[in-house]
Amino acid sequence: MMFNMRNLFSIPKLTGTGKQLLRQFWLGLPAQMSVHLKGRDLLTLQNYTADELKYLLWMALDLKQRIKHRGEYLPLMQGKSLAMIFEKRSTRTRLSAETGFALLGGHPSFLTTQDIHLGTNESLTDTARVLSSMTNAILARVYKHNDLDLMTKEATVPVINGLSDLYHPLQILADYLTLQEHYGGLNELTVAWIGDGNNVLHSIMMSAAKLGMHLRIATPKGFEPDLGITKITEQYSKEYGTKLLLTTDPLEAADGANVLVTDTWISMGQEEEKKERLKAFQGYQITLQTAKSAASNWTFLHCLPRKPEEVDDEVFYSPQSLVFKEAENRKWTIMAVMVSLLTDYSPQLQKPTF
Repeated sequence: MMFNMRNLFSIPKLTGTGKQLLRQFWLGLPAQMSVHLKGRDLLTLQNYTADELKYLLWMALDLKQRIKHRGEYLPLMQGKSLAMIFEKRSTRTRLSAETGFALLGGHPSFLTTQDIHLGTNESLTDTARVLSSMTNAILARVYKHNDLDLMTKEATVPVINGLSDLYHPLQILADYLTLQEHYGGLNELTVAWIGDGNNVLHSIMMSAAKLGMHLRIATPKGFEPDLGITKITEQYSKEYGTKLLLTTDPLEAADGANVLVTDTWISMGQEEEKKERLKAFQGYQITLQTAKSAASNWTFLHCLPRKPEEVDDEVFYSPQSLVFKEAENRKWTIMAVMVSLLTDYSPQLQKPTF
């Protein structure tokens, strides 16, 4: 008996998933990961498995290839709208979300505390319910992470963390995409964080081990990452067989690292602590001297905006600096998040090796 596609799809007990797998095998299409994110929230990468993180990066690579490099138009957000709540000012988060959602055919609405009644004349609960009735998703850049937790409980549409005092997941997805493109994989990379124990670091800690990356963290005394997050990170390191180091010595953290990462020492809302922080972070500036301790293939990341005391010009503008590719990739990873949470689209690009 000769087999053809009609034979395969006429098998009585063959499910929709089975048909899809056979179709992929028959046509030589890339196999899809069994990951389903539609309808989920994205508040922290702690809530995402290794396969789900890889899927988001795969989706970002797919969208970047199809839209940027092939010039395709993918109106995957056509007829959809996005509410963008920004309590804090932003360059990359706003532009990546606004232009990315529009590029996919959707309508983004930028809302500051001056534009809506958030927390002033209207409760967060009521705001979440109203926005859920008018939009398909909410992206919120807030001061308190607890506000996102409350919004998630009250909203009936996906809520995306655009930054909070505890986490910055969209930034870290962009970092991983940048490293994936540069190194051709993430597994076994060693990442050295030299700076403040802040929200960006917390998001790395909640995800690096899941992707097989070793983590070396240097923070001044009194500026360590959250203790609860540190305990979870230690558990992840054991579970995924990665190495974890916490120290106060920047050169110890940089030793053998493939990736040197830092961030602002003074985040929005910490301006009154500037004098104290600058004193505490003396010796933490990343320079070529720091890089001498790193691996020969070292690269540098910074989520921006950058100040010279955090990293000198020699490193920041060096060929090893990936900061501007990293900034652009905010767009592709946030588009991947929105497509994954709001549609049934699956990547067409062959799944990369992570």
